[in-house]
Amino acid sequence: MAAAQPQGDLLKMTHRENWKVQHERLHVKHRGHEAMHAEMVLILIATLVVAQIVLVQWKQRHCRSYNLVTLVQMWVVPLYFTIKLYWWRFLSTWGMFSVITSYVIFRATRKPLSGRTPRMVYKWFLLIYKLSYAVGIVGYLAIMFTMFGFNVFFRIKAEDSMDVGVIMLFYGLYYGVMGRDFAEICSDYMASTIGYYNVGGMPTRSLHDDICAVCGQKIFVTVDEEGIIEDTYQLFHEFCIRGWCIVGKKQTCPYCNEKVDLKRMMNNPWERTHMLYGQLLDWLRYLVAWQPIIIGIVHGINFSLGLE
Repeated sequence: MAAAQPQGDLLKMTHRENWKVQHERLHVKHRGHEAMHAEMVLILIATLVVAQIVLVQWKQRHCRSYNLVTLVQMWVVPLYFTIKLYWWRFLSTWGMFSVITSYVIFRATRKPLSGRTPRMVYKWFLLIYKLSYAVGIVGYLAIMFTMFGFNVFFRIKAEDSMDVGVIMLFYGLYYGVMGRDFAEICSDYMASTIGYYNVGGMPTRSLHDDICAVCGQKIFVTVDEEGIIEDTYQLFHEFCIRGWCIVGKKQTCPYCNEKVDLKRMMNNPWERTHMLYGQLLDWLRYLVAWQPIIIGIVHGINFSLGLE
């Protein structure tokens, strides 16, 4: 009867209190196993180093296959944990993103390519880019808000505000990475479909002076003509080349494959911040996509060596 009492107390506890009790029991169970824990830490560090080297070499030698496998990992792994842990909020946003992105990809892969499709594709992924950036910043501020104790002034529990911050930061990073990867696929396909650029770097046809090298429409239009009216650069509409370079990660000219100097285009310092954020997403991609596999490998090594 006495042994049943603690079990009943656990049932009355909240999820967080129950987790704390289980965590304390885990510490008691592994007390005195410092040497084994040190060995496990060394295995973890060695696995992370080897995995990083393998992934970097794979990306350098076979970039397309690396990007494809990483994108599949980014797509499937969070969905698996979402269904397993009943994260229905994330599942709903994932579903909406998947449906709209699938339609955008469908439009981007049609032949012949509509002249309006490139702008529609870039507008969607630029929207995802801006939303993910904003949500990530809000999540980061919410975490800092909690760490400095400002939640007390608003009578908000630290656990609640921290959970909101972590969730929003994850949303921002995840959809930021996914948007950039799908933008890469669409930009490659549309560029080759339009016909001004191919993998070898040589244009497949000549480009007229008044045609945008990204969307294929006239750069300058008269009042009576149908077209796009916005700021222009030589060979490009402003929105087209910004979408090509920033959203699609293209640092080269869509026509001649030469490197594009983005600093000459961007006088607004906030837009350079967007570029730094894009580089952050690139750096975090392998953590989001490959971390579960790496941790699984570590667990497998520990299990084979009899380590807990």
